[in-house]
Amino acid sequence: MHRLKSLKRLPSPAMIVSLVALFAALGGTSYAALSANSVNSRTIQNGTIRNEDFKDGTLRGAEFKRDSLGGGAIKEEALDATKIANVRTATRATTADSAAAADRATVAAGLTRQLAVAADGTRSLDRGGVVSVTKTAPGSYQVIFDADVRACIPTATLQITPAPADRPATPVTGEIAVAPLAGNVNGVQVATADSAGLSADRAFNLTVSC
Repeated sequence: MHRLKSLKRLPSPAMIVSLVALFAALGGTSYAALSANSVNSRTIQNGTIRNEDFKDGTLRGAEFKRDSLGGGAIKEEALDATKIANVRTATRATTADSAAAADRATVAAGLTRQLAVAADGTRSLDRGGVVSVTKTAPGSYQVIFDADVRACIPTATLQITPAPADRPATPVTGEIAVAPLAGNVNGVQVATADSAGLSADRAFNLTVSC
């Protein structure tokens, strides 16, 4: 009878711990502590990390290899135009961090300004972008545009005008020259003269190609 009572006793705590350890070992359950920087790109299988695995704001530009992100990698709605600073276009600029090149920024490449100017300074056939035309002296005209034109090429030609009524057989001829306007990056100076080289009012056409 005493022997049957002893068989009904519960196992000791030490026995329970031993059994748990044995079952864990037989089941193959194990763990290992990871040290800092022990996981690298070779440890991670390709395609196992998704966008949702990264906390917002944890990835910076320095984390990406140059030219590794294409247009398809950026969602259109993720771009906020208010976060992008205004960029000035330039035809002569070679490096973004060149102050001199940035200062030479002008209208977009390929843009052309055209207009006709009468001898008295009245403008016509304005193709847009012209702010004003001023005749400052005999044969001297200033044309102001709505953008920096220092990197553009101005071209001026005299118009064929009818001969004066008192000299119907004598055509109006002359000379013309054009240059950037001193003191105003948005302007050009046009000078006209008669055939003898003396300053005289003449009608002309002006084209500024950028």
